[in-house]
Amino acid sequence: QFGSGWLYLDQKEANEWQINALSNVGLLSRFVGMLTDSRSFMSYPRHEYFRRVLCNLIGRDIENGEIPDSDELVGPMIRNICYKNVKEYLNLPI
Repeated sequence: QFGSGWLYLDQKEANEWQINALSNVGLLSRFVGMLTDSRSFMSYPRHEYFRRVLCNLIGRDIENGEIPDSDELVGPMIRNICYKNVKEYLNLPI
């Protein structure tokens, strides 16, 4: 599993490159999102920035007709990338 490591991908373009690279070789819907080993309060803005980049990229794909314009499909995919996939991958309790 590959997640976006903040240490190397702290620019918008780098995050977009990695998200696109992962979606080219696998299922974007199974992506575990951004990973960090930081437990500091300052890591929260980094995760928020990642989520905004992700949503902007997916929104652009929807506008280009590359992803269906369906909240029922895209909404759960975004929630899974931002939270559920890594929770299940690491087998974390509820």
